Amino acid sequence: MFLAGLKKSVEKNIGHEVKDVVMAVPAYFNVNQRQATKDAGTLAGWNVLRIINESSAAVVAYGFDKNCPYECNLKVFHLGGRNLDVTLVMVDDGIFEVKSTGKLPLGGEDFDDLLLDYFVKKVHKKYHCDLLKDVNAMRRLKVACER
Repeated sequence: MFLAGLKKSVEKNIGHEVKDVVMAVPAYFNVNQRQATKDAGTLAGWNVLRIINESSAAVVAYGFDKNCPYECNLKVFHLGGRNLDVTLVMVDDGIFEVKSTGKLPLGGEDFDDLLLDYFVKKVHKKYHCDLLKDVNAMRRLKVACER
């Protein structure tokens, strides 16, 4: 089980047992997905105190929960492999409220694919060589684009 292994690894690294946790999930998770996450944490041996949105976790990680002397509206961007999640979070006196969340089908892998396409075309134009016919060349170019 992944979370049980993660728990063991964390405890080994910090040198003591971790009992209580707060888990973060994407803002678009529904009630069932949140409960499944909580259940997985419990099965791993944690006492899951709360499930919060990833955007709220980012706000806490950067200290905005303590550094907003008045009501703050924050935009939190999360660029993943295939998606860009954008969340509007209101912070007022240390209390978070997710006002809106959205997901765009754009992520890091899309940038990799665009770079790959760009270089395939550039090589074809300059050297009249079709890299699409060379599996090894495409693999090496893809790895280079991902860096």
